[in-house]
Amino acid sequence: MTCQNIPAMPPAHPFDDDKLREECGVFGVIGVTDAANFVALGLHALQHRGQEAGGIVSHHPEEGFNSARRFGYVRDNFTKASLMETLPGPLSIGHVRYSTTGSKGNTAIRDVQPFFGEFSMGGAAIAHNGNITNADSLRRELIERGSIFQSSSDSECIIHLMARSLQRTIPDRMEDALRRVEGAFSVVAMTRTKLIGVRDPLGVRPLVLGRVADGYALSSETCALDIIGAEFVREINPGEMVVITDDGVESRYPFRPTKSRFCIFEHVYFSRPDSILGGRSVYETRHQIGVELAREAPVEADLVCPVPDSGTPAAIGYSHESGIPYAMGIIRNQYMGRTFIEPTEQIRNMGVRLKLNVNRALIEGKRVILVDDSVVRGTTSRKIKEMILDAGAKEVHFRIASPPTAWPCFYGVDTPQREKLLAATMSEEEMRDHLGIDSLKFISLNGLYRAVGEAKGRDPNAPQYCDACFSGEYPVEPRDMIDQGFQMKTAAE
Repeated sequence: MTCQNIPAMPPAHPFDDDKLREECGVFGVIGVTDAANFVALGLHALQHRGQEAGGIVSHHPEEGFNSARRFGYVRDNFTKASLMETLPGPLSIGHVRYSTTGSKGNTAIRDVQPFFGEFSMGGAAIAHNGNITNADSLRRELIERGSIFQSSSDSECIIHLMARSLQRTIPDRMEDALRRVEGAFSVVAMTRTKLIGVRDPLGVRPLVLGRVADGYALSSETCALDIIGAEFVREINPGEMVVITDDGVESRYPFRPTKSRFCIFEHVYFSRPDSILGGRSVYETRHQIGVELAREAPVEADLVCPVPDSGTPAAIGYSHESGIPYAMGIIRNQYMGRTFIEPTEQIRNMGVRLKLNVNRALIEGKRVILVDDSVVRGTTSRKIKEMILDAGAKEVHFRIASPPTAWPCFYGVDTPQREKLLAATMSEEEMRDHLGIDSLKFISLNGLYRAVGEAKGRDPNAPQYCDACFSGEYPVEPRDMIDQGFQMKTAAE
């Protein structure tokens, strides 16, 4: 197996530091000529799920396994013919990454997935979307038993657990390994002849199956199937493993059945608006979030403006329901990349303005409703408010398309420590004063459930979501974080 490395990527632009980041995106294809090219296209469509690094592994019957891993955007690396020619074969998987465990902000090439291992029955590569909440304890156990880790990623635990399994086939070893794993995982893996997809029993992270030409594709989202012309077949079910060969798709259920707890924030922010989740258009759900928000938190104003780009569908929904005109009051610089070099403190202080600019002609003298997807630390919200006021706005009202983010996520999202979350230490009114705006309202958790088509707690048979970042109710105990001192929600809270 060959692998190529390049130097590390510069740090992200500070505007991105006040957003929750999805951890990864995974994609795999079997049964097509030059499968790695399809994977590169799929990863490009999933770039929003990970912008730090990407990797592709392919297999050719004569040339064996080949791999390429790069820092930065897919478009800057995996569109070069000279590189893609080194990844031949009809079977390939790939991964785009933003780290949630390991060396955050100082990623080494060894942390970039997919990971590869040689077993007695042949090689296998694996790419993981999610977060293993007992990874620290598993790593300690494996190291004590002689395992030598090459990366700081929690995902590598799966490879070592597979290596120690006594099962006779790689899919069976993967089942055996994943039964030891806690947390959230959507996995795409490959052997010499098989493409494998697995979702954890709670189905926290998405994974879908598509049909492309005479082969199949696995993807974190349906939007990546669209880019390669694949037909969406279905979602991989929570707790399901699919093993795909030239003969078709075999489905297994290796885990004890439990109730689904899909991440509700996928609907709010993480997934692309042109994807389908649970049979629902992400765009339509976000539009409905805006409708519910307008019903719950009306205010007299002249304009409804989105904070680009994730606030746009909710802002349109708010405008439609309230009757207040919609306007693009803030314009996003589409060419502002994460690798922008900020050489001086003066330039760093212009952070948000480098990425967003106010449409002064629309804003001046107006009462403005700004619709955003979330408030995390509040630093970006304050800067946007200052830009709007500097442009001559008469009033600034924030409407947030998610409930207050008061708890960290341990299932594959990069979240600040709880004390750094604005909503963990302040009431809504205190946050309004802190941000210095005329009003601040979040959609309620029940309103969010209504927008996604559910009623929280009302129907015990209806699928409930993981809403731990809002409610503090964790469906899987974050064992490693508790060992490090994290305090779970008490009855009083």
